[in-house]
Amino acid sequence: MGPLRGINVVEMSGIGPGPFAGMMLADMGATVTRVDRLPGTKPGILTGLSEGRADVVSRGRRSIAVDLKSAEGVELVLRLVDSADVLIEGYRPGVMERLGLGPAVCLARNPALVFGRMTGWGQDGPLAQAAGHDINYIALSGVLGAIGRHGQIPVPPLNLVGDYGGGGMLLACGVVAALLSVATTGAGQVVDAAMVDGSALLMAQFYGMTAGGRWTQERGTNLLDTGAPFYDVYPSADGGYLSVGPLEPAFFAILLERLEILDIDPGSQYDVRGWPALRRRLAEEFASRTRGAIQELFADVDGCVFPVLSMSEAPKHPHNLARGTFVTRDDVVQPAPAPRFSATPTQLGLPPPVVGEHTDAILAELGMAADEVRRLHEARVVGSSELQL
Repeated sequence: MGPLRGINVVEMSGIGPGPFAGMMLADMGATVTRVDRLPGTKPGILTGLSEGRADVVSRGRRSIAVDLKSAEGVELVLRLVDSADVLIEGYRPGVMERLGLGPAVCLARNPALVFGRMTGWGQDGPLAQAAGHDINYIALSGVLGAIGRHGQIPVPPLNLVGDYGGGGMLLACGVVAALLSVATTGAGQVVDAAMVDGSALLMAQFYGMTAGGRWTQERGTNLLDTGAPFYDVYPSADGGYLSVGPLEPAFFAILLERLEILDIDPGSQYDVRGWPALRRRLAEEFASRTRGAIQELFADVDGCVFPVLSMSEAPKHPHNLARGTFVTRDDVVQPAPAPRFSATPTQLGLPPPVVGEHTDAILAELGMAADEVRRLHEARVVGSSELQL
C-alpha cells in the first residue's frame, strides 16, 4: 500500500539523513533495498546507536550485504540499479564515483534512474569535502545562531533541523519530485540534497522577517524565539512544563481570562515595553498550579496552552491515541508513517532488518542459482545474517 507502491529504491547504507529519507520512502510504499557492508565490519562510531527492532529509522527495508571493494560486489549493485527507480546515497562527494557507482555509470545503465545524493555541504563548494555533522551545517546556515534564550549560548535543536528536516526529508521530497519528472520526460537525473541548503530553506520565513525589519539577530528577543512572553515554556507547581502560544489577540484574551489576570489589557499584547512584567505575571500564575490543573483550565477553550510531554507520555495522550500517531511493533513504540493518504493509505512495512538478512532472497530475484549464491558467500563478495551468528 501507499502512494509509492511499485517504486524500487536502492539505498546505500549510512547514518542520519539518508536512512531517514529511506524510511520515509518505505513508509509511503516504496520497496527499499539497503546495500550494507559485510557483516562484522564497523563502518562508524554512530552505527548501532539503535539496534535490532529498535532501529526504527531502518524500518521498511530489505538488506543485502555486499563487499563494495570487489568488482563482483559493485556489479551486483549495478544489477540492482538496472531495475531500480531510485538510488540514494549519503557519502562524501566522489566516493560513489571511486566505487564505480557514480551517477554517470548508473544513469548510463538506467537512464530513467533518480540518483539521490545526501551530504552536509553539497556536491560542490569550498567545504564539499570537509567533515561535519548536523550541528556544523545548521551553524553555517544561520539556524543555530537563532535558537536560544536571550543572553545565553545557542541551543542545538537535537539533530532535527539538519539531519532530518533539512536533510532526509528534503532528499525524500526531491526524489519524489524527480520521479514526477521521469513520468513526464522519461529522463532520470541527480538530486543534490545538502543539509546546509535544507536547513537554510527552513529559515526562509525568518530571513524574510529580518529583511522586513521584523526580526532581530539577537536571540531570545523576537516573537517566536522566547522573546515574547506569550510564546514560551513555563514551569508548573509540580515540576511539569506548559507550552504557551496564543499569538492571536483573541486567544491571548482567553489566556488572561482563564488565569484571572484582569489588570492587563489584552490589547497591549504586542507592546514590547510591557513584556517583562507580563512574563513575570504569567510565570507566577503557572507556577501556582499543577500541570494537570492547568490542562483542565484550558481544556475547552482556545487559549493555546498545552502540556510539554515526554517521549514516554506523548504516545499515551488521548489525541495521539485517537489518531494513531504512534504505533507499537515488537514492543517498540514508534511514530506511525506520515503524512496520511485517503486513496493509498500507508502502513508499516518490514521491520528493521539485520545486516544481510535478505541477501539470498535478493540474489535469487536477480536470477542467480543456489550454487552461484554459495560461491559468492564463500568468496566473501556477499554476506548474510546467518554468517553473523
